[in-house]
Amino acid sequence: MQVYNFSAGPAVLPREVLQKAAAELVAYGDSGQSVMEMSHRGADYEAIHKGCESLLREVMAIPDNYKVLFIQGGSHMQFEMIPQNLRKVGKADFVVTGQWAGKAYSEAANYLEAKLIVSSKDKTFSYIPELDKSAFTPDADYFHICQNNTIFGSRFVDLPDTGSVPLVSDMSSCILSEPVDVSSFGLIYACAQKNMGPSGVTVVIVREDLIQDFEGANAARGHVPTMLRYKTYADNDSLYNTPPTYSIYMCGLVLEWVKSNGGLAAMKERNEKKAALLYNAIDSSALFSNPVAKKDRSLMNVTFVTGNAELDKKFIAEAKSAGLVNLGGHRSVGGMRASIYNAMPLEGVQALVDFIEKFDKENK
Repeated sequence: MQVYNFSAGPAVLPREVLQKAAAELVAYGDSGQSVMEMSHRGADYEAIHKGCESLLREVMAIPDNYKVLFIQGGSHMQFEMIPQNLRKVGKADFVVTGQWAGKAYSEAANYLEAKLIVSSKDKTFSYIPELDKSAFTPDADYFHICQNNTIFGSRFVDLPDTGSVPLVSDMSSCILSEPVDVSSFGLIYACAQKNMGPSGVTVVIVREDLIQDFEGANAARGHVPTMLRYKTYADNDSLYNTPPTYSIYMCGLVLEWVKSNGGLAAMKERNEKKAALLYNAIDSSALFSNPVAKKDRSLMNVTFVTGNAELDKKFIAEAKSAGLVNLGGHRSVGGMRASIYNAMPLEGVQALVDFIEKFDKENK
C-alpha cells in the first residue's frame, strides 16, 4: 500500500533518492563496498564527503567566507555549541517563537547573559511577534531565531535587522525549501531529518570570522571541549573523528535531487503551491481551523484542529486507514500537523485535501 507520509521528522524522502540509495546499498559505484562500510579516510568516501559540501554550496549559493560543517548531535547539541563558540562579551538576544527557540534560549543561559527580546508564548506561539529594534543588545555576540516553527506551524517571513550583530538561525525544518541570502546570517544550522535526508547529521554554515580558537592566549575565553568547537570541524573538513558517513551520503543524494528539479527557486514555487492548496481547504472547512496568524503561516508544517480532541483522534485514525500517515500533532499541542516538505508531492497534498473535504461533510 502506498502511503503519503506527513511526519515532521524523520520525514519523507524523494522516491528517486530512496531508489538510488537502494541500488547502491550493497556496492557503491565500482568500490565493491557499501557506503556504510567505507573508511572515512578512504578516497571513495572522501569524494562523497566533498561532493555533498560542494553541492550544498552550489544549491544555497554559500559565499566562500563561510565554512560548511557536518556535525552529529542534532539541533540540541547546537543549543550548547553556539553560545560556547560565539561567546566573546557574553551576551546574546533571543526571540522565542516555539519550543525549539525556547530550548536554545534556556541552554544559552548556562553560558552567557541570554536576553529574551520577545516571545509569542502568550498566544501559544501562533504568531511571529513584532520586534522593537531599540530592545536589541547592540554589542551582543549573536541574535538567535528559529526561522520555521515545526511544532506550531509559524515562520519568519522577514528577517530581523540585527545590524553588526551576527544573526543565528535554526533552519532545521525549512532549509532548502526556498532561496536564502546566506550572507545575511552569521550562522545557520539545521538537522537533516526534515528536508535534507535521514537523521544523523546536522549541517552548520558559519562565517569564518566567528570561528574562535580556544588554545594559547585565547584560553582565557573559557574551556570548550574539543568536539564542541567549530574550529575542530573547520580545520579538519569535519573529519576529525568518524562522521555520520551514510547520512552525509544521503544528504548528497537529496541535494542532487533538488538541483535536478530546478533548485531552490523551484522548491519555493512547489512549496507555495502545496501550502496554498492545503490552507485553502482548511480555511474553507466548517470543521477544521488553523490557529496561526495568516501572515506567519509556515510553508512546511501545517497545523489544524477541529476543537474536539476525540474528533481529532478519529480524523487521524481514518486518515491513516486511507494511506495518509503521521498526521498527529506534536504531543505537546495535539491536533493535527501535516508536514509538507520538499519531497512531499503535490499529489499527496491533494489526497489530504480530498480527505479533509470528505471528513468535513461526514462529521458536521
